[in-house]
Amino acid sequence: MNGPTATVDLRTFRIRLRSQHAALETSAGRELSSADAPEPWYLALLGFAEHFRTSSPPKIRLCVHCLQAVFQFKPPARVEARTHLQLGSVLYRHTKNSELAQTHLEKAVRSQAISQFEDVKFEAASILSEFYCQQTLVDSAKPVLRKAIQISQQTPYWHCRLLFQLAQLHALEKDLVSACDLLGVGAEYARVMGSEYTRALFLLSQGMLLLVERKLGEVHPLLTLCGTIVESWQGHPIQKESLRVFFLVLQVTHYLDAGQVKCVKPCLKQLQQCIQTISTIQDDEILPANPAALFHWLPKEHMCVLVYLVTVMHSMQAGYLEKAQKYTDKALMQLEKLKMLDSSPILSTFQVMLLEHIIMCRLVTGHKATALQEISQVCQLCQQSPRLFTSHAAQLHTLLGLYCISVNCMDNAEAQFTAALQMTTHQELWTFIVTNLASVYIREGNRHQEVRKQLLLPSSHCLRAAGFYIRGLLSFFQGRYNEAKRFLRETLKMSNAEDLNRLTACSLVLLGHIFFVLGNHRESNNMVVPAMQLASKIPDMSVQLWSSALLKGTAVPQHKLTVRFMFEGVEEEEDRFIFWPDGGAKEQSQTCGGPDCSIFNDLLNKSLNNYIKLV
Repeated sequence: MNGPTATVDLRTFRIRLRSQHAALETSAGRELSSADAPEPWYLALLGFAEHFRTSSPPKIRLCVHCLQAVFQFKPPARVEARTHLQLGSVLYRHTKNSELAQTHLEKAVRSQAISQFEDVKFEAASILSEFYCQQTLVDSAKPVLRKAIQISQQTPYWHCRLLFQLAQLHALEKDLVSACDLLGVGAEYARVMGSEYTRALFLLSQGMLLLVERKLGEVHPLLTLCGTIVESWQGHPIQKESLRVFFLVLQVTHYLDAGQVKCVKPCLKQLQQCIQTISTIQDDEILPANPAALFHWLPKEHMCVLVYLVTVMHSMQAGYLEKAQKYTDKALMQLEKLKMLDSSPILSTFQVMLLEHIIMCRLVTGHKATALQEISQVCQLCQQSPRLFTSHAAQLHTLLGLYCISVNCMDNAEAQFTAALQMTTHQELWTFIVTNLASVYIREGNRHQEVRKQLLLPSSHCLRAAGFYIRGLLSFFQGRYNEAKRFLRETLKMSNAEDLNRLTACSLVLLGHIFFVLGNHRESNNMVVPAMQLASKIPDMSVQLWSSALLKGTAVPQHKLTVRFMFEGVEEEEDRFIFWPDGGAKEQSQTCGGPDCSIFNDLLNKSLNNYIKLV
């Protein structure tokens, strides 16, 4: 699931629009002073409102009363519009009075445009659109943004920001064509306004969505253009390096999506060096002279977590599981610190993606009980965000299916994979799920015909290699050993070309098993020994146990290994620690032929009750 996860969740690396525009952060009183001196009563009420808002704890009711009192003085139109905006914003962000918040924001949006105070109207449109989306009124949000975009062309900051916001709204609705069109409009506008920095942000965002759509023919020239702009642009070091991180993240995820683990190494190294450079740059306030350039992509702390994440993705695909675990631990530790101070949704997305990868790592290394606990943790995180659950439901079912395979509960695995297939249209994730479902059919022993129907040749190098492995496994079970060897040698060729260590180890041990069944014990040893060495390096517990059993069987020819053993070795050695976690039932486990699926179901239901509620 390493490759597909990278692409399914590429959309989470979207532009986070954080204004650095000083005018948006100043008080309304200071704004008004540029036109005429504000009345003392207005400054007093505004001061009291801000005092109550920033108190610890905030006194929002008193803040609202102060702002509402402004209307008693029949203020000028510009003051009235600003006050409606302030009230709507406070009520939306700090209370549950959504109806009153909506009323004030709509009044601010409908207010007559006043020279030098257009930002009130545009900010109100931006917040009102946010509000509508939170209330699942997306169709109401779009016209508000479109109208604001039409009349904001003379206000570069707001025009760019509103374009980003509407593009993001379309992207969340999976309307990637409309989102890309808007980003293209934004890129051209930024070029006309003389901001190559913002132009690069629009183009990189467009490239990200094209990657999601898998329009690779359009992605390559666009990324080439972005690379040229990023390298030639001279500006604040933080902004330049953040553009480079954005650009390199797209390159790395593009390679990982294609399963090209070896090819990605130079880009990944550049990305890691880039984030080290950013961490040494002083945090100065950036206030560009060009109002169209008043954006940045991500805070550098978030970029650091993101680089950890793509490093984990690479390590998982390459089979460096200890390295994946090391960087996951670092990233999760940093995320916990950030989430104490920052409620940004993207942090939860990063956390879920990290957990998805470490869960697969646990299953490979044999720590299944920990994996199940972490699946439950992912479910709890998704329960807190409907959007997060919608985008990760297929991955959750897939992880549960992989867990079921690891404890040899094939019926449960099939049910989970089938559910996952119904929840995704993403090509690579769908292919990954189908590949694992095919392995379930093979292990059930009587559904070989269905395997051939399921297997396709995906575009990902890694998944194509895995497909050949599954074909080899199927041929092995059907006793067509020469055909199995042909498929497995193709897998070895492809996995060696891109350093896919787990596939290499699995292919070698299965080849060794074929030679063992054919009675060629020397050739079996030649395959199994390097497989075991590689599995120890990963480490892959199931391949180590499988290899060990073959070596013992080779040393004692009269001992007949059945093909079923390769799937049961792990159960006998490991699963008792899941079903008897206190370690006090080891004697009882000696007589158990395998895990009791009813116990598994009880454990699964108990651990994942939140997940069941979500479904």
